[in-house]
Amino acid sequence: MTTARTDTVWPPEVQTLSIDIGGSGFKASIVNAQGVMITERVRVDTPYPCTPELLVATLKQLVADLLDVHRVSVGFPGLVRHGHVIEVPSLSRAEYGGERDGDLAAAWHGFDLAHALAQEFQLPTKVVNDADMQGCAVVSGSGLEFVITLGTGVGTALFNDGVLLPHLELSHGPFRDGLSFDIALGNSQRKSIGNERWAKRVRKAIRDFDDMLFFDRIYVGGGNAKHLTPGDIGPKGTVVPNTSGILGGVRVWDLDA
Repeated sequence: MTTARTDTVWPPEVQTLSIDIGGSGFKASIVNAQGVMITERVRVDTPYPCTPELLVATLKQLVADLLDVHRVSVGFPGLVRHGHVIEVPSLSRAEYGGERDGDLAAAWHGFDLAHALAQEFQLPTKVVNDADMQGCAVVSGSGLEFVITLGTGVGTALFNDGVLLPHLELSHGPFRDGLSFDIALGNSQRKSIGNERWAKRVRKAIRDFDDMLFFDRIYVGGGNAKHLTPGDIGPKGTVVPNTSGILGGVRVWDLDA
């Protein structure tokens, strides 16, 4: 029986099926040992309402032709511990950008996604937060490095001298006017208030996070990073490509998320 165990010795030319789960789409590609995508990226819109069972079935269909690999890495837009989902705001909504659905949230809480996918794929599978996986592709390994992803919601990850620290849902902290960072900087708010006002919020958020963390570097990714300028990111910042969410699928095994 295949499980989600990850304590395996891999061949030098290990191939990884890397999956990036987002609130608007699921993306996947095979990545080689050097972190280069060697197949065209496949994508499907996120189905709503998205139960755990529907997510697993949708991913199985999406990657059916990509399973000739050694292992699977999955970046998930929520809090994951040891492969179990603790909370996932975007997929706890009956429709994209809608209100939280209590039944969906309950269905996701505690779900062993790593085991479910390992069973479907019959491959060793690791599931981590999507910002953690993206950060694995971009951090330098020196100092305190902060990763923030801007998409349907907001993801965060923190690394110290290249070590991935335990995941914290920092974006759930208060931003202002009763809004969390996750809501204030999310895609629905960007569409509602416009890119200029949204970018102003991002600048404030980066300052706030720096006041809390005193990071040495910040990496800004996700689908909405393209709406920002270098001035919005600040002198410590770098905008990273959205493909990092897939490319990090290789290094996440080495950094042991």
